[in-house]
Amino acid sequence: MFTAITNYMKVRWPGRRVLLIHTNAKPSNAVAKPIIPSIAERSLRPFGFNDFLNLNISPRQMLLHPILPERSLAMLYAPRGIGKSWLGLSIGLAVASGRSFLRWSAPNPKRVLYVDGEMPLVSLQERLRAISIGLGEIPNDGFQILAADNVDGGLNLGTEDGQHGIEPLLDGIDLLILDNLSTLCSNRSESASDAWTPIQSWLLNLRRRGISVLFIHHAGNNGRQRGTSRREDTLDTVIALKRPDDYLPEQGARFQVHFEKLRNRVDGIGSSPFEAIVEPFVADGHDGIRWSARDLIAPILKRAAVMFEDGHTVRQVATMLGVSKSEAGRLRQRAIDESLFDSANEDGDLTNINGSEVVAQFEN
Repeated sequence: MFTAITNYMKVRWPGRRVLLIHTNAKPSNAVAKPIIPSIAERSLRPFGFNDFLNLNISPRQMLLHPILPERSLAMLYAPRGIGKSWLGLSIGLAVASGRSFLRWSAPNPKRVLYVDGEMPLVSLQERLRAISIGLGEIPNDGFQILAADNVDGGLNLGTEDGQHGIEPLLDGIDLLILDNLSTLCSNRSESASDAWTPIQSWLLNLRRRGISVLFIHHAGNNGRQRGTSRREDTLDTVIALKRPDDYLPEQGARFQVHFEKLRNRVDGIGSSPFEAIVEPFVADGHDGIRWSARDLIAPILKRAAVMFEDGHTVRQVATMLGVSKSEAGRLRQRAIDESLFDSANEDGDLTNINGSEVVAQFEN
């Protein structure tokens, strides 16, 4: 039969090569995957030094100033239960609405796709509603959410099928947020560096297409991001959340924000760690949340405050901390200003005494 068909086609289309493929497979509804050309088939073109510098390349604008530029890859990681999903959702809503929160601001509204692989739908709905009450109105099309809890069979973006499945949703998206790696890329080992390569290639391809990606991840027992360190190589931004030493469970979402990698230029204030706190409130009978931020109290200031509270003099504190008496005096005044200890317990009213006067009065 095949010979007869071949002879017919040669007569029907003379001079053309005929290739027949026989298969017993049944028709499939599977989506065809794109064939990626080999390096030999691609056009590779290097630039000369001056030619490269003269290229007209648009500067990257900020999605969330100063930490999240366009066409960037970022990671937010923390121990479980610290509040990273609260922060991830808030980042997405702020970018989608062009609003500010904590110490960051979104210059213009951008389109965001938030992919959640962990939370029940009802919990996700409650959190989004609470955050939006604090931020303000969120554009319906500006923030889209894809929840694994609402997908038969769940989501697995660690496979080519999973990546191709999400592809139609990325049209026009500026920021893709993945919450979190453990649940959305569940078929690959977190510790094996080779297992990260296919996911990294996908993320780099998204960046080349102008899509920024922020993925949320867990911290390991050592406090660092869990799994291979190779994950950080291509990232522009790495944000770590940590528990304050004096944290109490009844305080809810309260954590320190540390920047472990910021590839774009950021001024000193923008790159400084700070403490973030979620503050619940009620508006029109609905539960909402607001974010507040404050500077971290330096460990040396905490130690100095305890020493002054215990009745030590400026000279004694300077000796114990290994600093000058002037520096100890400044630490004392700052501790008073920030209400870290009660100066009224000391002899005399010293609340408004500057550092040099404190040294003079207490150097003996």
